[in-house]
Amino acid sequence: MTTTLNKTETTAPAERNGSARYLTPLANILETKDGYVLEAEMPGVRKENLEITVTNGELVIVGRREAAEPQGQSVYRESRSADYRRVFELDPSIDTSKISARMEQGVLTLQLPKAESVKPRKITVAD
Repeated sequence: MTTTLNKTETTAPAERNGSARYLTPLANILETKDGYVLEAEMPGVRKENLEITVTNGELVIVGRREAAEPQGQSVYRESRSADYRRVFELDPSIDTSKISARMEQGVLTLQLPKAESVKPRKITVAD
């Protein structure tokens, strides 16, 4: 099976897009009988700070994090304060008008249903 959601950007830990710096969220894609489920890890992003768009067959996810004031002087830091951005190329079999999303505990979950015309259907034989 070919992957219906093709990544169109690098998976580097951080990338530049114009003058903004973005982190690429880790993602899982699962196929179900009715479509696909995309899970993207975006810790620190609230649903009010999410922007999800579909344009010209591309799914664009942007998550903005609010800057937290440090409670002390940083001695060592591995986490970055950049926002998240990831782009996926959508297969034409996905019904983009029925995509739904929810954000729960830093994980964005998108339901990407297959169009009815590509789902298998059972045909009954008439008497």
